[in-house]
Amino acid sequence: MAESGKTATKNLALIEAINLALHSEMGRDEDVVVLGEDIGKNGGVFRATVGLLDAYGEGRVIDTPLAETLVAAMAIGLSTQGLRPVAEIQFSGFLYPCVDQVVNHATRYRNRTRGRMSCPLVIRAPNGGGIHAPEHHSESLETTFAHMPGLRVVCPSSPARAYGLLLAAIRDPDPVIFLEPTRCYRLFKQSVEDNGEALPLDTCFVEREGSDITLVSWGAMMHDTRRAADLLAEEGIAAEVIDVATLKPLDLETILTSVAKTGRCVIAQESARAGGWGSEIAAGLAEHGLLSLFAPVMRVSGYDTIMPLARMEKLFIPGVERILKEVRKVFEIAPKN
Repeated sequence: MAESGKTATKNLALIEAINLALHSEMGRDEDVVVLGEDIGKNGGVFRATVGLLDAYGEGRVIDTPLAETLVAAMAIGLSTQGLRPVAEIQFSGFLYPCVDQVVNHATRYRNRTRGRMSCPLVIRAPNGGGIHAPEHHSESLETTFAHMPGLRVVCPSSPARAYGLLLAAIRDPDPVIFLEPTRCYRLFKQSVEDNGEALPLDTCFVEREGSDITLVSWGAMMHDTRRAADLLAEEGIAAEVIDVATLKPLDLETILTSVAKTGRCVIAQESARAGGWGSEIAAGLAEHGLLSLFAPVMRVSGYDTIMPLARMEKLFIPGVERILKEVRKVFEIAPKN
């Protein structure tokens, strides 16, 4: 990893970019500590924390018992004492025991103390399917946490965004749930500059300009959305591609601006359909952008079932073909001029 104060560009997978961001921020700020199950000597279940123990010692890299409620509670306690903890939860399904601590304490400190205290912590966890494991290892929980007031929810879609958004999350004065797309951990590599520069939170990224339809997604589904846009381009359809990145607070304005230009929108999410974050975005478009739409907003999603085991998860996780199917429905209703 790059030494503190030096800039280096590396070709990294997303999980490696997470590791680089942790190294960078721990080197920059002595108040940053990491904690979680097997994150020290073992380097984490996905190897996100490799090398941190050797670099920063047991005082700042803390192996915890196998108790997620305890991990969340420790992170909250550390944050109220002037530190900036980054807690790792091994799989998204193991976040549920953290909810009590997060909802009843982490999100409330600013209000509870009338602004005298905040709770600057990050809870990292893999999110979604991709490793063919039982359901507790493969769920997409972004909407669960996005519903909670006082909590930021961030879900990067690429190595460079993972690096910059994690830096921003660690520096944020309030609690952040940082959901890392499991399918993208080692899916592809990208040039990442270790310059210590954070990317903006609470902002959608317009990845690709287009005039015919707006494609909105986040996390692992961005990989399929980008591919769908490529295929649509071959058909003469110019899709504008938006990476939500920070789900809560939602930058609806960027999406509204895009839909005002294209008049059409398809939202792709991996999580179950009912009450998903795509529904929240669609509701925002209905409230504030209805007169810009030529056709109904279409949603692509997983199903309202538990994530099936092993190879069956491919049937649950939507892919390029399901995105293209919904796009074609839109153009059947509102053909391109």
